[in-house]
Amino acid sequence: MAPDYLKFIAQLIQSDIKMRLLKSIFGICLLFTAISCAKEVDYSQAITDGHYLSEAQNKITEVIIHDIFSPPVAARIYSYASLAAYEVAASVDPNYVSLMGQLNGSEKVAFSPSEKVYPPLASLAAYYYVGTGLIFSEELMNEHRDAAYEALKEKGIPDDVFEASIAFGKEVGDVIKAYSSKDNYHQSRSFPKFTITEEEGTWQPTPPAYMEAIEPHWNKIRTFVLDSASQFKPLPPPAFSTDPDSEFFKVAKEVYDVDKAATEEQKEIALFWDCNPYKMNVKGHVMFAEKKITPGGHWMSIAAIASKAAEKDWKGTAEALAMTSISLNEAFISCWDEKYRSNVIRPETYINQHIDEQWVPLLQTPPFPEHTSGHSVASAASAYTLAHLFGDEFHIVDSSEVAYGLPIREFDSFSQAAEEAALSRFYGGIHYRPAIEYGITEGRDLAKFIWTKVDTKPKNVASK
Repeated sequence: MAPDYLKFIAQLIQSDIKMRLLKSIFGICLLFTAISCAKEVDYSQAITDGHYLSEAQNKITEVIIHDIFSPPVAARIYSYASLAAYEVAASVDPNYVSLMGQLNGSEKVAFSPSEKVYPPLASLAAYYYVGTGLIFSEELMNEHRDAAYEALKEKGIPDDVFEASIAFGKEVGDVIKAYSSKDNYHQSRSFPKFTITEEEGTWQPTPPAYMEAIEPHWNKIRTFVLDSASQFKPLPPPAFSTDPDSEFFKVAKEVYDVDKAATEEQKEIALFWDCNPYKMNVKGHVMFAEKKITPGGHWMSIAAIASKAAEKDWKGTAEALAMTSISLNEAFISCWDEKYRSNVIRPETYINQHIDEQWVPLLQTPPFPEHTSGHSVASAASAYTLAHLFGDEFHIVDSSEVAYGLPIREFDSFSQAAEEAALSRFYGGIHYRPAIEYGITEGRDLAKFIWTKVDTKPKNVASK
């Protein structure tokens, strides 16, 4: 019995050894299979166009509306977030040149991403990182970012590549954040409020909320390109007068007459470009706010729409968003400088006092002085920049306002869209014609100047 028993034990041992060997071989096969599969996953096409950047921008627009940022502040948020995304593109593609070192107060930085970095993901990460740091409701941006990241991980981007890309986006973002911290914005939060005077012809708060003046010190914010906030000082408004034969009375009466006889098309144009971030509605004894996209947000949306229509890749989209937002930022600094210098009374106040005390404009009057028109300056500046990038004769299917209950409008050029946006303020009863005409010139001139000072193409920068 003993030999049989020993033979049985020997067989068990051999069987166990074989089993362990088989398990080891199987494990090694699985490992090599996993490694092989990892190598075979091609994630290079996970991000090709500007879809993810545009979606991130759409979300930051939603948060800007939610947090009720004013038009000038909104333009600042778009600028730094878009600049961060663009700087990643410039760091990996020799066809683009960094804007750092070209912009006022910036220093040239040599970013060097590692081989593991997936640039389009790093660009997206930089946008989220900087943009989220400039708004209040960070959790809303973080939720959107996490959902985008999860969708990208499902496209096969390896964990180490993902981590390296996010880290590089943050590295670039930290540089842009440091740059933004020196533009005087935070200091301006403690500047004194605007003082309303009783001087005839000056701006007064308007109904229904009689809000205080917004951003009276915006001309103290560091410009990106302009030599100063007053560099493109527009022509002054007509001299104030209540004489029916005066130029001022005539331009006010023109607003009144056009509003009274406004066509349905003119009303649609006014409402489409309203872009009032905080409209107060009064129903009996109840007052409630209606929040909308800002003028800058509308033009940033057009920049994204144009990038998609032109089939731009993620780098071209980042370029369009960065340069459009920089143009917007300069436009609001220039415009706000003039607004609080001329301090002109709004049509609503003037017409109620001297023409028709019962008159109410189609659009709600925003809380800051009249001259020049912010829409006119910002739209003309944006249109010039987009025409520089895409060509002016560019068909635009503008769906920017669909989310806010308004229809699509189409334009055959950027300049056509800008001119309509400017006139919308006249049709809406909140601007005199000179503020619109001079504002268009102001915006176009400053945008033209921007492109003579900075550029995104190496050969153009070299020639300057």
